[in-house]
Amino acid sequence: MKGNVTIRDVARSAEVSVGTASRVINGKATVGADVRGRVLKAIEALGYRPDAIAQSMRRGSTHVIGCVIRDINIPSLAAFVHAAHNVLDRAGFSLLVSNSEGREDRERELLMRLNSQRSDGIMIGPYTAMTPAFDTFLRSLGAPIVMVDRDEPPWADAVMVDHAGATRKATSRLIDLGHQRIALLTGGPSIYPARERIRGFTEAFEIKNVALDRTLIRANSFLSPESFRQTSALLAAKDPPTAIIAGGIDMLAGVIRAIRVRGLTIPDDISLIGAGDSELAELHMPAISVQHWDQGEVGAAAASLLLARIRQVASDEPQHILVRSELIERDSTSAPRQRSSL
Repeated sequence: MKGNVTIRDVARSAEVSVGTASRVINGKATVGADVRGRVLKAIEALGYRPDAIAQSMRRGSTHVIGCVIRDINIPSLAAFVHAAHNVLDRAGFSLLVSNSEGREDRERELLMRLNSQRSDGIMIGPYTAMTPAFDTFLRSLGAPIVMVDRDEPPWADAVMVDHAGATRKATSRLIDLGHQRIALLTGGPSIYPARERIRGFTEAFEIKNVALDRTLIRANSFLSPESFRQTSALLAAKDPPTAIIAGGIDMLAGVIRAIRVRGLTIPDDISLIGAGDSELAELHMPAISVQHWDQGEVGAAAASLLLARIRQVASDEPQHILVRSELIERDSTSAPRQRSSL
């Protein structure tokens, strides 16, 4: 059942009262886990989507926007928060930021807390994959949502970075330098940035008509310890890569450490391109080429999109904004050495 599904339909399907269904939808903690589960399943089965604006009007505006991110200490996320805050502050809204630590259970807990505190809207960039259960949970929230650098769920507004385009440029640049054995390290492909980087990477090989060794794609985790392990394994292989793309801002340190442990130098022995600019990339000797996007632009766009939704001036259709990314070339790439030199 889609379309004009009401809360009464949800309550009937879950065999609960309308009041109980309403408490689940509004994130109240007074509902048992079994009942909550039945209501969430009914929401998913019926395709019910709460009227976030109507709910906000009924409960009154708090002029507070919630934001759930992985870690405010990550400089790029701090830039996102700063820009979003500036847009919201000019509009008379406060921004409440919470760290999820990259845990789905923590994300759910924080979202329920923001919902129970009657936030007028929520910005979230979930670190974990979008599952049917998480999709259903997001639908049950009573406030407008803007997804940050995520393309799911499709019914939500979103601001995304053109990771595919940036990775395509980076890969093409390395191929033009003469590299064919290029490794891509990124997160799990269920997450939008990783999936798009893999797409841009493979497209570059197709465009350049160069054979791609897919064993050089390591899509496991965005974290530095994993990038160190993956890079170490790649460099120890019989036929190692001559260039690496570190597809995640936290991954660069692990890749550099593995290269040093192996006794190799950048770019003489191996070329390297990162994703997301950082002090490490700028100050490293040699400076590291990176795929760069303006996190301030992402934050401002997300806040503006959320304000438009709250003020009911946005289209009824989900709004998706794509932020451009560029390749900043520094000193970490060069033509590959002859294999015998490695």
